[in-house]
Amino acid sequence: MLSRRCGTGSLRPEKGQRAVVEEVRIGDARVVLAVPNTYMNESGTAVRPLVRRFGIDDPAHLVVLHDELDLPPGRIRVKLGGGLAGHKGLQSIRDHLHTADFVRVRIGIGKPPGRQSGADYVLRRPGKAERALLDGAIEEAADAVVIIVTEGVDAAMNRCNGDV
Repeated sequence: MLSRRCGTGSLRPEKGQRAVVEEVRIGDARVVLAVPNTYMNESGTAVRPLVRRFGIDDPAHLVVLHDELDLPPGRIRVKLGGGLAGHKGLQSIRDHLHTADFVRVRIGIGKPPGRQSGADYVLRRPGKAERALLDGAIEEAADAVVIIVTEGVDAAMNRCNGDV
């Protein structure tokens, strides 16, 4: 979504990286968009080399978008640092960067119904109504990233977290 909005819409493999990437401009800032091509639980193995390759020396300049079981489907929240709520992908990033002080855009997917496992829930295809909520949340998450880059994380938190 953000790649189509701010760039060519075509993330490409980069030699020596475990992700597809595209460099874009958001406002006056050069931004690298990346999607790891690892398993989610191993995201840190893709993020750490990207952080080095692109010279990100402040973890607050890294923005990670991820699914969030603790938010209803379609809701987003912006957060700087803090706990990882058992999210294995975030734990992997923290373990590889030795810090959790990066920015997160949390995209709500809701809790699994009944006794369904979290893993089965996040790997299933969402229903039509839920898909529509998620598509809207993805648009909002892209908006949040633009706000983070152009106005700062506090402005994004104020705008995106207002209906807590």
